Amino acid sequence: MDYGRALEVQQELIAGRKQGCIPDQLVLLEHPHVITLGRNGRMEHLLASESALGRAGIAFYPTDRGGDITYHGPGQLVGYPIVDLREWKRDVGAYVRGIEQAIIDTLAGYGIAAGRIPKLTGVWVGERKIAAIGVHLSRWVTSHGFALNVTTDLTYFQYIVPCGLSRPVTSMAQLGVSAPVEQVGRRVAAHFGQVFDFDMESEHDRCSDAPDGREHCGRHSDQVAEEARGTGGAGRAAL
Repeated sequence: MDYGRALEVQQELIAGRKQGCIPDQLVLLEHPHVITLGRNGRMEHLLASESALGRAGIAFYPTDRGGDITYHGPGQLVGYPIVDLREWKRDVGAYVRGIEQAIIDTLAGYGIAAGRIPKLTGVWVGERKIAAIGVHLSRWVTSHGFALNVTTDLTYFQYIVPCGLSRPVTSMAQLGVSAPVEQVGRRVAAHFGQVFDFDMESEHDRCSDAPDGREHCGRHSDQVAEEARGTGGAGRAAL
């Protein structure tokens, strides 16, 4: 999904969650090549000009998430949890650690020993970063989230200083694990549910070609909200 469209989807879900119309959500997807800059990011960590990015087919977006600069692209599992922390813990640090733990547990299932580095956000395998995390909160409702390198083409990280750090990145594929992104997504969702004590319910819909030639995927937030009404928000998350 295009990054700009994904931002719109998040805003629709955030509005529904704030109104109590829908339960917590976990949106899982892949993006075309895009570089995003967090609200505390530094432009000097972008190592390519606008024209160079254009020639490489890479879009660029400044965002309101935390963190510095990062890359998203095919083969990378991106997750956007839309969670009301008032119904879990009003603790942003614990929330970020929870996301890290869900990814660490997922990777352990593939035989990858991942962990944390003190004072650095994200998930690491040794000194190499395999998953980046950057979140935003509005009235305790979260947005943005994480990016896990599954089969990501790591050469695209040459255009940035990832997360403002001069440390290398890695991927599951580089570490010898061959797994489709969709399968990894299902496992991340399961571990996310375990960490945050959610009952995960899939709302995955097939894509369909609209008459105007555009591809429409998923449901409009109004439809999801209508189906979720009366179910209660705490303890449930839609995937």
